[in-house]
Amino acid sequence: MNYPPQQHQDNDKNHLIEVIKTYPLATVISVKDNEPLITHLPLIYENGKLIGHIDVNNPQAELLKDKKDVTLIFAGPECYISPSIYSTTQLPTWNYIKVHLKGTVKAIESKTALKQSLIKMTEFLEAPDHKYTLESDNPRLDKNLGYIEMFEITITDWEGKFKLSQDKKPIDTAAAREELIRSHHKNIKQFLEKIF
Repeated sequence: MNYPPQQHQDNDKNHLIEVIKTYPLATVISVKDNEPLITHLPLIYENGKLIGHIDVNNPQAELLKDKKDVTLIFAGPECYISPSIYSTTQLPTWNYIKVHLKGTVKAIESKTALKQSLIKMTEFLEAPDHKYTLESDNPRLDKNLGYIEMFEITITDWEGKFKLSQDKKPIDTAAAREELIRSHHKNIKQFLEKIF
């Protein structure tokens, strides 16, 4: 038996880029002395590369420099799928969308490029309503540039893991899709009410 199952793999780069753009908070994994260092950072897809920023005091910052290898995970929606939603007899499962990437990092030393990148990232993340604009003359922005390092990642390996009940009958696949939408909204609301 082949693993992972081919019906759960998505090799369409356009689908993977859509996940990255919609869910830009990446799990960034580097390894130093056989120990993983993990940080969660928003990354913006731009011209075939990923652009990010990290606090200079983060121990992982030194590993996000020239020619270092990095592994990234982008997480889309996910949920438990109860057999009760299917029209046929099934077992319980978990559906999810994940994108796994590997790449090499290049540090961007220019503070001018960093400033423009932070403005551009804010513009991207504010879409579509653009209720806030990060102005280039913002004194807080200039004051904090020394505490932020910019990097770009050239993607070397792409893997899409889209486990969405594709191996079921079309009516059951559609039911799983609707459950993913329903559960995602409901679970977020219930979770936030418990912790916040």
